[in-house]
Amino acid sequence: MATKILNYHRLQKAFKGVGESLWKNHKKVTFGSMIDPSVEHLYETPAPEILKKFQNFLKRVDKRVILKQLPDLHEAAFEKVNCLDCARCCKNYSPRFKMPDIKRVSKAMGMKEVAFIEKYLSMDSEGDYVVRTKPCPFLATDNTCGIYDYRPSDCERFPYTDEDVFFKRSAITMKNAEFCPAVHDVMIGLLAK
Repeated sequence: MATKILNYHRLQKAFKGVGESLWKNHKKVTFGSMIDPSVEHLYETPAPEILKKFQNFLKRVDKRVILKQLPDLHEAAFEKVNCLDCARCCKNYSPRFKMPDIKRVSKAMGMKEVAFIEKYLSMDSEGDYVVRTKPCPFLATDNTCGIYDYRPSDCERFPYTDEDVFFKRSAITMKNAEFCPAVHDVMIGLLAK
């Protein structure tokens, strides 16, 4: 109960001026009973006004200060968030598969690179290889990854909450904040400071 109260007060402080009703009325996504109720709010999509406040924060904040705060916020977020309870990234988006990723994964699967590309990947509008299907073809029904030990570097680094990509590529961060509870938690932590 103390955690819930602490989180609620932290949220109130973080979203001061945005309007408490916006936070309470934003879109909720249900994931079932696996998620600890004290962190359930992280699995909810933040209101557009909150995302806008965070986007403005990223534009004006001292990047060196954020970079020093990110590792601790990242660790704290992943103490609360279990990716296996969510897997939204794997269900809705695709990482980029760079050539080293393709070589590593295809080798681990015992496939030729060309066969791997033809079976699992397509090229997106930016010229990057991405998975052909959603959810990711390597995502199992229990939200585990069939290629976890060989996964693409984008998957390994995701959601970038402990590195400078978090603020250098703010468009990606903003997109990730809409669906990733860890990004959402880091966002709340930064706004609360």
